[in-house]
Amino acid sequence: MAVKGNLADAKSVGTELFDTSEKVFEDIKAKPGEKAFTFMHTVPYEGSVGLVNLLTTTRVLRKGFDTTLVLYGPGVLMASGTRGFPKVGDEAFPGHMALNKQIGTFIDEGGTVYACRFASGALYGFPEDLLMEGVKPFHPLDVLDAALTAWRSGAFQLNTWTV
Repeated sequence: MAVKGNLADAKSVGTELFDTSEKVFEDIKAKPGEKAFTFMHTVPYEGSVGLVNLLTTTRVLRKGFDTTLVLYGPGVLMASGTRGFPKVGDEAFPGHMALNKQIGTFIDEGGTVYACRFASGALYGFPEDLLMEGVKPFHPLDVLDAALTAWRSGAFQLNTWTV
């Protein structure tokens, strides 16, 4: 049970501050064949939206949906296979590699990740062979066709745009 009343009584590590036992909405699980798509056009590390949506996308996958992550625009930078400092893969500070780790978890658990070739090359000079292992580069015209594929299949869609 969460602490009620005097906040001074709640300073101890491990004190539950919120009642997390009550769930208001049904815990939805995918029916066989249901799909979900997350489209992200977001700047990595320019706020929490990229990481939060990666966590949400992984949660959707764990609910049983055939889940696809489509990275385009600055979102392709989240799938950099060369991130790290001072060496590739090194975490310079706690959380520095959070995006890569979450994309890796998503792929390892069966999710599909695409990254736009146009954004990679034309915008960022980032060749597709520098993408993380398991991330599939795609033609820029596929951004629209991925959205239409999602629509046609009746898939759940999560769309994020930040600039």
